[in-house]
Amino acid sequence: MNSQSVKESSIFKLAWPIFVQMILSMCLGYVDTIMMSRCSETAVGAIGNAGQILGFLNLAFSIVSSATGVIVAQYLGARQTDKMNRIYTVAVLFNLVLSIAVCLFVTSFSRPLLKAVHIPPVMLSDADSYMKIVGCFLFTDAIVMVFSQILNCHGKTAVGMFLFFGMNILNITGNYIFLFGPLAYLNLGVRGVAVSTSISSVVSMIVSFIVFKKIVKGNISFRLLRPFPIDILSKLIKLGIPTAGENISYNIAQIIITAFVNTMGPEATTAKIYCNTLTLFSIVYSNAMAGATSIVVGHSVGDDDYDFAYRRVLKSLSSAMVVSIAIAVANYLLSPWTLRFFSENEQIVAIGREVLFVAIFLELGRCVNLVVIRSMRAAGDVVFPTVLGIVSMWGISVVGAYVFGIAMKRGLCGIWIGMAADEIFRAVVVLVRWKIGTWRGKSVVKKSAA
Repeated sequence: MNSQSVKESSIFKLAWPIFVQMILSMCLGYVDTIMMSRCSETAVGAIGNAGQILGFLNLAFSIVSSATGVIVAQYLGARQTDKMNRIYTVAVLFNLVLSIAVCLFVTSFSRPLLKAVHIPPVMLSDADSYMKIVGCFLFTDAIVMVFSQILNCHGKTAVGMFLFFGMNILNITGNYIFLFGPLAYLNLGVRGVAVSTSISSVVSMIVSFIVFKKIVKGNISFRLLRPFPIDILSKLIKLGIPTAGENISYNIAQIIITAFVNTMGPEATTAKIYCNTLTLFSIVYSNAMAGATSIVVGHSVGDDDYDFAYRRVLKSLSSAMVVSIAIAVANYLLSPWTLRFFSENEQIVAIGREVLFVAIFLELGRCVNLVVIRSMRAAGDVVFPTVLGIVSMWGISVVGAYVFGIAMKRGLCGIWIGMAADEIFRAVVVLVRWKIGTWRGKSVVKKSAA
Protein backbone atom coordinates (compact mmCIF):
# COMPACT_ATOMS: atom_id res chain seq x y z
CA MET A 1 0.00 0.00 0.00
CA ASN A 2 1.59 3.30 -1.09
CA SER A 3 1.56 6.48 0.99
CA GLN A 4 -1.36 8.04 -0.89
CA SER A 5 -3.44 4.91 -0.35
CA VAL A 6 -2.68 4.98 3.38
CA LYS A 7 -3.71 8.65 3.59
CA GLU A 8 -6.98 7.94 1.83
CA SER A 9 -7.73 4.76 3.79
CA SER A 10 -10.72 4.64 6.10
CA ILE A 11 -9.63 5.13 9.70
CA PHE A 12 -11.97 2.33 10.73
CA LYS A 13 -10.37 0.00 8.16
CA LEU A 14 -6.98 0.63 9.76
CA ALA A 15 -8.31 0.71 13.33
CA TRP A 16 -10.35 -2.47 13.70
CA PRO A 17 -7.39 -4.84 13.19
CA ILE A 18 -5.42 -2.80 15.75
CA PHE A 19 -8.38 -3.12 18.15
CA VAL A 20 -8.45 -6.91 17.75
CA GLN A 21 -4.64 -7.08 18.01
CA MET A 22 -4.71 -5.23 21.34
CA ILE A 23 -7.38 -7.56 22.71
CA LEU A 24 -5.40 -10.61 21.58
CA SER A 25 -2.19 -9.17 23.06
CA MET A 26 -3.85 -8.82 26.47
CA CYS A 27 -5.30 -12.32 26.14
CA LEU A 28 -1.78 -13.80 26.16
CA GLY A 29 -1.36 -13.00 29.84
CA TYR A 30 -4.95 -13.88 30.74
CA VAL A 31 -4.64 -17.29 29.06
CA ASP A 32 -1.66 -18.24 31.23
CA THR A 33 -3.53 -17.11 34.35
CA ILE A 34 -6.81 -18.86 33.50
CA MET A 35 -5.25 -22.17 32.47
CA MET A 36 -2.89 -22.18 35.45
CA SER A 37 -5.79 -21.46 37.84
CA ARG A 38 -7.07 -25.00 37.23
CA CYS A 39 -3.86 -26.34 38.74
CA SER A 40 -2.76 -23.98 41.51
CA GLU A 41 -3.96 -20.66 42.98
CA THR A 42 -0.50 -19.78 44.30
CA ALA A 43 0.90 -20.34 40.80
CA VAL A 44 -1.62 -17.82 39.46
CA GLY A 45 -0.33 -15.23 41.93
CA ALA A 46 3.25 -16.08 40.97
CA ILE A 47 2.57 -15.54 37.26
CA GLY A 48 0.68 -12.32 38.01
CA ASN A 49 3.52 -10.81 40.03
CA ALA A 50 6.19 -11.89 37.56
CA GLY A 51 4.11 -10.67 34.62
CA GLN A 52 3.68 -7.23 36.20
CA ILE A 53 7.45 -6.77 36.50
CA LEU A 54 8.10 -8.09 32.99
CA GLY A 55 5.41 -5.80 31.58
CA PHE A 56 7.00 -2.80 33.25
CA LEU A 57 10.44 -3.68 31.84
CA ASN A 58 8.87 -4.09 28.40
CA LEU A 59 8.21 -0.35 28.41
CA ALA A 60 11.92 0.14 27.64
CA PHE A 61 11.34 -1.34 24.18
CA SER A 62 8.75 1.32 23.37
CA ILE A 63 11.57 3.90 23.22
CA VAL A 64 12.52 2.76 19.73
CA SER A 65 9.36 1.02 18.55
CA SER A 66 7.12 4.08 19.03
CA ALA A 67 9.68 6.37 17.39
CA THR A 68 10.06 3.90 14.51
CA GLY A 69 6.37 4.29 13.72
CA VAL A 70 6.69 8.09 13.55
CA ILE A 71 9.81 8.10 11.37
CA VAL A 72 8.69 5.34 8.99
CA ALA A 73 5.29 6.97 8.39
CA GLN A 74 6.83 10.38 7.74
CA TYR A 75 9.53 9.07 5.39
CA LEU A 76 6.93 7.08 3.47
CA GLY A 77 4.76 10.19 3.24
CA ALA A 78 7.75 12.16 1.95
CA ARG A 79 8.45 9.32 -0.53
CA GLN A 80 12.05 9.04 0.68
CA THR A 81 12.03 5.25 0.44
CA ASP A 82 15.77 5.07 -0.25
CA LYS A 83 16.44 5.48 3.48
CA MET A 84 13.89 2.95 4.73
CA ASN A 85 16.19 -0.08 5.02
CA ARG A 86 18.69 1.89 7.08
CA ILE A 87 15.87 2.99 9.40
CA TYR A 88 14.64 -0.60 9.73
CA THR A 89 18.15 -1.86 10.47
CA VAL A 90 18.95 0.75 13.12
CA ALA A 91 15.56 0.29 14.83
CA VAL A 92 15.73 -3.51 14.96
CA LEU A 93 19.38 -3.72 16.06
CA PHE A 94 19.01 -1.00 18.71
CA ASN A 95 16.00 -2.74 20.24
CA LEU A 96 17.81 -6.07 20.02
CA VAL A 97 20.83 -4.76 21.94
CA LEU A 98 18.60 -3.04 24.52
CA SER A 99 16.42 -6.13 24.97
CA ILE A 100 19.42 -8.43 25.44
CA ALA A 101 20.62 -6.13 28.25
CA VAL A 102 17.14 -6.31 29.82
CA CYS A 103 17.14 -10.11 29.46
CA LEU A 104 20.45 -10.35 31.32
CA PHE A 105 19.14 -8.00 34.03
CA VAL A 106 15.94 -10.00 34.53
CA THR A 107 17.61 -13.40 34.67
CA SER A 108 20.32 -12.14 37.04
CA PHE A 109 18.11 -10.22 39.47
CA SER A 110 14.72 -11.94 39.25
CA ARG A 111 14.58 -12.89 42.94
CA PRO A 112 15.58 -9.43 44.29
CA LEU A 113 13.01 -7.84 41.96
CA LEU A 114 10.27 -10.16 43.18
CA LYS A 115 11.19 -9.58 46.82
CA ALA A 116 11.09 -5.83 46.19
CA VAL A 117 7.36 -6.09 45.37
CA HIS A 118 6.83 -8.12 48.57
CA ILE A 119 5.68 -11.29 46.86
CA PRO A 120 4.47 -13.92 49.36
CA PRO A 121 7.25 -16.47 50.05
CA VAL A 122 5.02 -19.35 48.92
CA MET A 123 4.91 -17.83 45.41
CA LEU A 124 8.57 -16.86 45.14
CA SER A 125 9.95 -20.06 43.61
CA ASP A 126 7.32 -20.29 40.85
CA ALA A 127 7.53 -16.58 40.07
CA ASP A 128 11.32 -16.78 39.87
CA SER A 129 11.13 -19.70 37.43
CA TYR A 130 8.58 -17.89 35.26
CA MET A 131 10.63 -14.67 35.18
CA LYS A 132 13.88 -16.45 34.33
CA ILE A 133 12.39 -18.46 31.45
CA VAL A 134 10.22 -15.74 29.91
CA GLY A 135 12.88 -13.11 30.68
CA CYS A 136 15.39 -14.99 28.52
CA PHE A 137 13.16 -14.40 25.50
CA LEU A 138 12.09 -10.79 26.08
CA PHE A 139 14.17 -9.84 23.05
CA THR A 140 11.52 -11.49 20.86
CA ASP A 141 8.89 -9.02 22.14
CA ALA A 142 11.22 -6.11 21.38
CA ILE A 143 11.73 -7.25 17.78
CA VAL A 144 8.03 -8.00 17.22
CA MET A 145 7.13 -4.51 18.48
CA VAL A 146 9.37 -2.89 15.85
CA PHE A 147 8.12 -5.08 12.99
CA SER A 148 4.53 -4.44 14.07
CA GLN A 149 5.07 -0.66 13.89
CA ILE A 150 6.67 -0.98 10.45
CA LEU A 151 3.80 -3.09 9.10
CA ASN A 152 1.20 -0.73 10.56
CA CYS A 153 2.86 2.27 8.92
CA HIS A 154 2.62 0.49 5.58
CA GLY A 155 -1.12 0.12 6.16
CA LYS A 156 -0.85 -3.61 6.93
CA THR A 157 -2.58 -3.45 10.32
CA ALA A 158 -4.38 -6.76 9.72
CA VAL A 159 -1.04 -8.61 9.68
CA GLY A 160 -0.44 -7.85 13.36
CA MET A 161 -3.94 -9.05 14.18
CA PHE A 162 -3.35 -12.44 12.55
CA LEU A 163 0.11 -12.62 14.12
CA PHE A 164 -1.26 -12.25 17.66
CA PHE A 165 -4.11 -14.62 16.88
CA GLY A 166 -1.54 -17.25 15.95
CA MET A 167 0.44 -16.51 19.13
CA ASN A 168 -2.68 -17.10 21.24
CA ILE A 169 -3.47 -20.39 19.52
CA LEU A 170 0.13 -21.57 19.90
CA ASN A 171 0.25 -20.47 23.54
CA ILE A 172 -3.04 -22.18 24.42
CA THR A 173 -1.91 -25.36 22.70
CA GLY A 174 1.45 -25.31 24.47
CA ASN A 175 -0.15 -24.68 27.86
CA TYR A 176 -2.54 -27.58 27.32
CA ILE A 177 0.28 -29.92 26.35
CA PHE A 178 2.31 -29.07 29.46
CA LEU A 179 -0.57 -28.84 31.94
CA PHE A 180 -3.15 -31.39 30.81
CA GLY A 181 -1.81 -33.16 27.71
CA PRO A 182 1.03 -35.50 26.72
CA LEU A 183 3.69 -33.69 28.78
CA ALA A 184 1.61 -33.26 31.92
CA TYR A 185 3.50 -36.18 33.51
CA LEU A 186 6.58 -33.92 33.67
CA ASN A 187 4.71 -31.84 36.27
CA LEU A 188 6.38 -28.63 35.08
CA GLY A 189 3.49 -26.37 36.09
CA VAL A 190 4.55 -22.73 35.90
CA ARG A 191 7.74 -23.65 34.07
CA GLY A 192 5.72 -25.40 31.37
CA VAL A 193 3.52 -22.33 30.94
CA ALA A 194 6.63 -20.14 30.72
CA VAL A 195 8.15 -22.41 28.06
CA SER A 196 4.90 -22.32 26.07
CA THR A 197 4.77 -18.51 26.24
CA SER A 198 8.41 -18.25 25.16
CA ILE A 199 7.96 -20.63 22.22
CA SER A 200 4.96 -18.65 20.94
CA SER A 201 7.02 -15.44 21.20
CA VAL A 202 9.95 -16.93 19.26
CA VAL A 203 7.64 -18.22 16.51
CA SER A 204 5.94 -14.82 16.36
CA MET A 205 9.31 -13.09 15.89
CA ILE A 206 10.28 -15.45 13.08
CA VAL A 207 6.92 -15.07 11.30
CA SER A 208 6.97 -11.27 11.66
CA PHE A 209 10.43 -11.17 10.08
CA ILE A 210 9.27 -13.33 7.16
CA VAL A 211 6.21 -11.14 6.66
CA PHE A 212 8.44 -8.05 6.82
CA LYS A 213 10.61 -9.48 4.04
CA LYS A 214 7.71 -10.65 1.87
CA ILE A 215 5.19 -7.81 2.24
CA VAL A 216 7.26 -4.74 3.08
CA LYS A 217 10.19 -6.13 1.06
CA GLY A 218 12.50 -4.62 3.63
CA ASN A 219 16.10 -5.51 4.30
CA ILE A 220 18.12 -5.58 7.51
CA SER A 221 21.88 -5.76 7.09
CA PHE A 222 25.01 -4.74 8.97
CA ARG A 223 26.29 -3.33 5.66
CA LEU A 224 23.69 -0.59 5.98
CA LEU A 225 25.41 0.60 9.16
CA ARG A 226 28.54 1.71 7.28
CA PRO A 227 28.93 4.60 7.74
CA PHE A 228 26.87 4.47 10.91
CA PRO A 229 23.61 6.46 10.44
CA ILE A 230 23.94 8.49 13.62
CA ASP A 231 21.27 10.91 12.36
CA ILE A 232 18.66 8.12 12.25
CA LEU A 233 19.60 6.83 15.71
CA SER A 234 19.44 10.33 17.19
CA LYS A 235 15.95 10.83 15.70
CA LEU A 236 14.78 7.53 17.15
CA ILE A 237 16.07 8.42 20.61
CA LYS A 238 14.86 12.02 20.43
CA LEU A 239 11.34 10.89 19.54
CA GLY A 240 11.29 7.73 21.66
CA ILE A 241 12.59 8.82 25.05
CA PRO A 242 9.84 11.38 25.78
CA THR A 243 7.12 8.87 24.87
CA ALA A 244 8.68 6.09 26.93
CA GLY A 245 9.28 8.50 29.80
CA GLU A 246 5.61 9.45 29.90
CA ASN A 247 4.56 5.78 29.81
CA ILE A 248 6.89 4.94 32.68
CA SER A 249 5.67 7.95 34.65
CA TYR A 250 2.05 6.93 34.04
CA ASN A 251 2.65 3.39 35.28
CA ILE A 252 4.41 4.61 38.42
CA ALA A 253 1.58 7.07 39.07
CA GLN A 254 -0.95 4.24 38.70
CA ILE A 255 1.00 2.16 41.23
CA ILE A 256 0.78 5.06 43.71
CA ILE A 257 -2.95 5.42 43.07
CA THR A 258 -3.42 1.67 43.51
CA ALA A 259 -1.66 1.99 46.88
CA PHE A 260 -4.24 4.66 47.83
CA VAL A 261 -7.05 2.29 46.85
CA ASN A 262 -5.55 -0.57 48.84
CA THR A 263 -5.90 1.51 52.03
CA MET A 264 -9.68 1.72 51.49
CA GLY A 265 -10.41 -1.93 52.15
CA PRO A 266 -10.98 -5.07 50.08
CA GLU A 267 -14.32 -3.89 48.68
CA ALA A 268 -12.73 -0.81 47.06
CA THR A 269 -9.83 -2.85 45.70
CA THR A 270 -12.18 -5.44 44.21
CA ALA A 271 -14.52 -2.78 42.78
CA LYS A 272 -11.54 -1.10 41.10
CA ILE A 273 -10.62 -4.33 39.31
CA TYR A 274 -14.19 -4.87 38.12
CA CYS A 275 -14.56 -1.28 36.90
CA ASN A 276 -11.27 -1.45 35.03
CA THR A 277 -12.46 -4.65 33.36
CA LEU A 278 -15.78 -3.08 32.30
CA THR A 279 -14.10 0.01 30.84
CA LEU A 280 -11.51 -2.03 28.97
CA PHE A 281 -13.29 -2.05 25.61
CA SER A 282 -13.73 1.73 25.64
CA ILE A 283 -10.00 2.24 26.32
CA VAL A 284 -8.91 -0.26 23.68
CA TYR A 285 -11.24 1.22 21.06
CA SER A 286 -9.89 4.74 21.68
CA ASN A 287 -6.34 3.37 21.52
CA ALA A 288 -7.04 1.63 18.22
CA MET A 289 -8.54 4.77 16.70
CA ALA A 290 -5.57 6.77 17.98
CA GLY A 291 -3.12 4.30 16.44
CA ALA A 292 -4.88 4.31 13.06
CA THR A 293 -5.17 8.10 13.00
CA SER A 294 -1.50 8.54 13.89
CA ILE A 295 -0.51 6.41 10.88
CA VAL A 296 -2.45 8.68 8.53
CA VAL A 297 -1.10 11.81 10.25
CA GLY A 298 2.48 10.58 9.91
CA HIS A 299 2.05 10.03 6.16
CA SER A 300 0.29 13.39 5.76
CA VAL A 301 2.95 15.34 7.67
CA GLY A 302 5.70 13.62 5.69
CA ASP A 303 3.87 14.78 2.56
CA ASP A 304 3.67 18.35 3.99
CA ASP A 305 -0.13 18.07 3.93
CA TYR A 306 -0.77 19.52 7.38
CA ASP A 307 -4.29 20.67 6.57
CA PHE A 308 -5.34 17.13 5.67
CA ALA A 309 -3.83 15.85 8.94
CA TYR A 310 -5.66 18.57 10.89
CA ARG A 311 -9.05 17.69 9.41
CA ARG A 312 -8.56 13.94 9.65
CA VAL A 313 -7.74 14.10 13.37
CA LEU A 314 -10.86 16.13 14.17
CA LYS A 315 -12.99 13.76 12.09
CA SER A 316 -11.51 10.68 13.78
CA LEU A 317 -11.88 12.28 17.19
CA SER A 318 -15.58 12.96 16.74
CA SER A 319 -16.35 9.36 15.75
CA ALA A 320 -14.09 7.91 18.47
CA MET A 321 -15.76 10.07 21.14
CA VAL A 322 -19.23 8.93 20.09
CA VAL A 323 -18.33 5.26 20.50
CA SER A 324 -16.27 5.71 23.68
CA ILE A 325 -18.94 7.77 25.43
CA ALA A 326 -21.64 5.35 24.27
CA ILE A 327 -19.72 2.44 25.82
CA ALA A 328 -19.13 4.42 29.03
CA VAL A 329 -22.84 5.36 29.33
CA ALA A 330 -23.87 1.77 28.60
CA ASN A 331 -21.45 0.57 31.29
CA TYR A 332 -23.11 2.84 33.83
CA LEU A 333 -26.69 2.02 32.84
CA LEU A 334 -26.01 -1.74 32.82
CA SER A 335 -23.86 -1.68 35.96
CA PRO A 336 -26.60 -2.99 38.33
CA TRP A 337 -26.50 -6.22 36.34
CA THR A 338 -22.90 -6.37 35.09
CA LEU A 339 -21.38 -5.72 38.51
CA ARG A 340 -23.59 -8.40 40.07
CA PHE A 341 -22.23 -10.79 37.46
CA PHE A 342 -18.84 -10.37 39.14
CA SER A 343 -19.99 -10.02 42.74
CA GLU A 344 -23.11 -10.34 44.90
CA ASN A 345 -21.62 -7.98 47.49
CA GLU A 346 -23.97 -4.96 47.43
CA GLN A 347 -21.26 -2.65 48.79
CA ILE A 348 -19.01 -3.48 45.84
CA VAL A 349 -21.92 -2.92 43.44
CA ALA A 350 -22.72 0.47 45.00
CA ILE A 351 -19.08 1.59 44.85
CA GLY A 352 -18.78 0.38 41.26
CA ARG A 353 -21.89 2.26 40.12
CA GLU A 354 -20.54 5.54 41.48
CA VAL A 355 -17.20 4.95 39.79
CA LEU A 356 -18.76 4.06 36.41
CA PHE A 357 -20.74 7.30 36.44
CA VAL A 358 -17.55 9.34 36.91
CA ALA A 359 -15.92 7.13 34.27
CA ILE A 360 -18.18 8.69 31.63
CA PHE A 361 -16.32 11.98 32.05
CA LEU A 362 -12.96 10.26 32.41
CA GLU A 363 -13.43 8.39 29.10
CA LEU A 364 -14.41 11.65 27.40
CA GLY A 365 -11.08 13.21 28.34
CA ARG A 366 -9.08 10.04 27.76
CA CYS A 367 -10.44 9.60 24.23
CA VAL A 368 -9.36 13.13 23.29
CA ASN A 369 -5.92 12.62 24.80
CA LEU A 370 -5.28 9.30 23.09
CA VAL A 371 -6.29 10.48 19.62
CA VAL A 372 -4.83 13.99 19.69
CA ILE A 373 -1.61 13.23 21.58
CA ARG A 374 -0.79 10.21 19.41
CA SER A 375 -1.37 12.43 16.36
CA MET A 376 0.85 15.19 17.78
CA ARG A 377 3.64 12.66 18.26
CA ALA A 378 3.12 11.32 14.74
CA ALA A 379 3.64 14.90 13.55
CA GLY A 380 6.91 15.14 15.51
CA ASP A 381 5.52 17.20 18.41
CA VAL A 382 6.68 14.93 21.27
CA VAL A 383 8.11 17.13 24.04
CA PHE A 384 5.03 19.24 24.87
CA PRO A 385 2.55 16.36 25.39
CA THR A 386 5.14 14.50 27.46
CA VAL A 387 5.81 17.43 29.80
CA LEU A 388 2.09 18.16 30.02
CA GLY A 389 1.31 14.51 30.76
CA ILE A 390 3.89 14.13 33.53
CA VAL A 391 2.95 17.41 35.23
CA SER A 392 -0.78 16.73 34.98
CA MET A 393 -0.77 13.07 36.00
CA TRP A 394 1.22 13.83 39.14
CA GLY A 395 -0.09 17.32 39.90
CA ILE A 396 -3.76 16.55 39.23
CA SER A 397 -4.33 12.78 39.01
CA VAL A 398 -2.20 11.60 41.96
CA VAL A 399 -2.79 14.68 44.11
CA GLY A 400 -6.49 14.75 43.18
CA ALA A 401 -6.87 11.04 43.93
CA TYR A 402 -5.43 11.62 47.40
CA VAL A 403 -7.44 14.78 48.10
CA PHE A 404 -10.81 13.51 46.86
CA GLY A 405 -10.36 9.86 47.70
CA ILE A 406 -8.58 9.93 51.06
CA ALA A 407 -8.57 13.45 52.52
CA MET A 408 -12.22 14.13 51.61
CA LYS A 409 -13.13 10.47 52.22
CA ARG A 410 -14.94 9.99 48.93
CA GLY A 411 -13.35 6.58 48.55
CA LEU A 412 -12.90 4.96 45.14
CA CYS A 413 -15.25 7.50 43.55
CA GLY A 414 -12.90 10.26 44.73
CA ILE A 415 -9.97 8.43 43.17
CA TRP A 416 -11.80 8.39 39.83
CA ILE A 417 -12.70 12.09 40.18
CA GLY A 418 -9.00 12.93 40.51
CA MET A 419 -8.10 10.85 37.45
CA ALA A 420 -11.00 12.32 35.45
CA ALA A 421 -9.87 15.87 36.31
CA ASP A 422 -6.41 15.04 34.96
CA GLU A 423 -7.75 13.59 31.69
CA ILE A 424 -10.19 16.47 31.08
CA PHE A 425 -7.56 19.14 31.82
CA ARG A 426 -5.10 17.60 29.39
CA ALA A 427 -7.83 17.09 26.80
CA VAL A 428 -8.68 20.78 26.79
CA VAL A 429 -5.02 21.83 26.52
CA VAL A 430 -4.05 19.45 23.69
CA LEU A 431 -7.25 20.17 21.74
CA VAL A 432 -6.51 23.89 21.90
CA ARG A 433 -2.91 23.24 20.84
CA TRP A 434 -4.08 21.10 17.91
CA LYS A 435 -6.49 23.80 16.72
CA ILE A 436 -3.91 26.56 17.11
CA GLY A 437 -1.49 24.50 15.04
CA THR A 438 1.62 24.70 17.21
CA TRP A 439 2.38 21.09 16.19
CA ARG A 440 2.89 22.10 12.56
CA GLY A 441 6.43 22.26 11.22
CA LYS A 442 7.87 19.75 13.72
CA SER A 443 8.28 16.94 11.19
CA VAL A 444 11.51 14.92 11.38
CA VAL A 445 11.72 14.80 7.59
CA LYS A 446 11.28 17.51 4.96
CA LYS A 447 9.68 16.55 1.66
CA SER A 448 11.74 19.16 -0.15
CA ALA A 449 14.87 17.12 0.65
CA ALA A 450 13.61 14.19 -1.46
